[in-house]
Amino acid sequence: MPVRLLIADDHHVVRHALTALLGMDPDIEVVGEAANGVEALQRARDLLPDVVLMDLQMPGMDGIAATSAIRTELPSVQVLALTSVPEEQGVARAVRAGAIGYVMKTSDPDTVAGAVKGAAAGQTQLSAAAMTWLLREPAPASARGPQLTGREHDVLGLMSQGLSNRAIAASLQVGEKTVKTHVSNILAKLDVDSRTQAVLQAQKLGLTSEE
Repeated sequence: MPVRLLIADDHHVVRHALTALLGMDPDIEVVGEAANGVEALQRARDLLPDVVLMDLQMPGMDGIAATSAIRTELPSVQVLALTSVPEEQGVARAVRAGAIGYVMKTSDPDTVAGAVKGAAAGQTQLSAAAMTWLLREPAPASARGPQLTGREHDVLGLMSQGLSNRAIAASLQVGEKTVKTHVSNILAKLDVDSRTQAVLQAQKLGLTSEE
């Protein structure tokens, strides 16, 4: 089934262009558009997309606040930040709000489509530079010393390699639903809201190797 995508951007030309370009990909179905954060949240509630492509700078409720609201209320919906400047603080705020990563507005359509499909599969969408920025931030005290099971360590390690739930399931020879349960448990134990945050916390806490 194609990835169900909601596009949120306050510039209608950008929004419509993305809809037209991404709609040409047979693996993506653009199910709706939103012009601001409030609209994005409401449309996400109504449409339950797989991914929201979220502009960070919008009037009223901005993309950061909308991302946080969507991830809190609809944890199965991934949010991919859409930005024109890969500015350190904005990317960090988006990830802290629960975004799985970001994609540049200047990227070519194939890159954006690939990022959308990767986000739907649970793959972290961050550049090496963004990872470096985020790793500079200290881990919160609440996330120190989590008691993960052996299998949760296995899943976390594979998540850190950028594998999707399906790929992790194949690697561990378990069902995809089992992997989803492990991922949910990992997020809860690390006190984070997204896979991207979990990977960053794991690296900060030394829970994964750099092999």
